[in-house]
Amino acid sequence: MRVFKFVSFALLALTLLFTSASTVSALDRRVRIVNDTDYAIIRFYGSNKGSDSWEEDILGDDILASGDSIVIDFDDGSGYCKFDFKAEFDDGDVLEKRNVNVCKIGTFTYN
Repeated sequence: MRVFKFVSFALLALTLLFTSASTVSALDRRVRIVNDTDYAIIRFYGSNKGSDSWEEDILGDDILASGDSIVIDFDDGSGYCKFDFKAEFDDGDVLEKRNVNVCKIGTFTYN
């Protein structure tokens, strides 16, 4: 009977572990980036907390003009919810925001 209880408990624990892992990976990581400043964002980076670099410019050849927004899917396959953002503006300013939880927010506004 004791072995049965242990096996049942182990199976329950594994089920909860896999359910939690699949729930995390299924979280919506899409975020609307809003430029509510007077300047265009010419480069934008979003790197997960496990990364040691800014990766590539998400905007590529595009810009995010004043008053515009863009939806970015931060699901990079890593499972991370916390990302660092870096926006470079056409007036030379650079703004960084660390530990943005993309699983919990739907909009991030620069103003």
